[in-house]
Parts: sequence; structure tokens; C-alpha cells
Amino acid sequence: MRILLHVCCAPDATVAFERLKEVGDVWGYFHNPNIHPRKEYLKRLDSFLKLVKKWHLNFVEAEYKPQDWFKTIKGFENEPEGGRRCEICIRYNLEKTAIKAKELGFDAFATSLTTSPHKDVKFINEVGKEIARKYGLKYIESTFRKKNGFLKSVEYSKKLGLYRQNYCGCIFSIRQPQVEKVTPKNGKENKN
Repeated sequence: MRILLHVCCAPDATVAFERLKEVGDVWGYFHNPNIHPRKEYLKRLDSFLKLVKKWHLNFVEAEYKPQDWFKTIKGFENEPEGGRRCEICIRYNLEKTAIKAKELGFDAFATSLTTSPHKDVKFINEVGKEIARKYGLKYIESTFRKKNGFLKSVEYSKKLGLYRQNYCGCIFSIRQPQVEKVTPKNGKENKN
């Protein structure tokens, strides 16, 4: 099975690639017009390309078109982080990944977004399955943060020298207070 993996960032992609290679031939797809400013986008792309080179990964790079993303989320700029704007953004990136997967003859697609402890995995997987039906593809449902996936991504980032960002990516998320801790006080990882 050929799988096109939507890569949100290099750190989150590490565990996704590691786990998906057991399922099929995985290619990365760096599609992130939501990342701003451009300097930040280029830092994240550079980090992804570093991972690609070190792990000898196949990938497809999307053209950076932030103007299309801004049109898509118009009217939702003031939504709180994790709100409707984020849902629209996730749907947008997953749909673009499915379109590219279909265009290039892939059988399935997935996303590295489920590595993050800050994302709604249930929503992401529901949208992924819905989009897969629309395009006649298979969506690889995942919760990459499970089984210490997020912690492993942090370890890989340190080991490989990957850039770890401190905000989701869009210009509007910079305004939001950043979450200082990603695990509860008891030290146990969120299993959702």
C-alpha cells in the first residue's frame, strides 16, 4: 500500500513515519500554507528536509500558498486556538493531502497531526475518513501520540537536531497563550 503522509512538522513526522512504514510505502507531503510568517514556514520546511535526508525518505513538497489558506479561514481569524478556525485548517490540509494522493496514485493518506497532545484526534480521524470516502481513498486512522509517541518525537528531535516550534503555526495562534506543559502533573501522557 502506498501512503501519503501529511507532515505538519518534522518532529511529529518522526513517529508517524516510523509506525506507518510497517503498513506500507510512506511518502511525506509537506503541505502547510497555514504556517506564518514565511520565515517560520522555511524553518519548518528546512527541518523536514533534514529529516528526509537523514532517514532517506521520499517526499512531495507542496507550493506555499498562504493566500489560499487565508481565504479558507476568512471570518474565523478571532476564533480561540483549538476552535472552529483550527477545524477548518485541519480539514483544508487533509483535503489537499487527499487530492495530491489521488493525483499521484497513492492508495491511502494519513497525517502526523495526531502526534501532538494539543490536537483533537477524534476530530482529525473523523475528518480524514470522511475525506477518504469523498476521494475513493483509504485514510489511515491514527493516534501517533499513544505509546509515548509524543515523547519519542521529542527524543528524535533532540537526537536529529530538528527544529521544534513553540506554536501551532498560523499567525493567529501566536496571539494565544502558549501551553507550557504538554503532560499533566502526574507525568502521564494524554492517551486521547
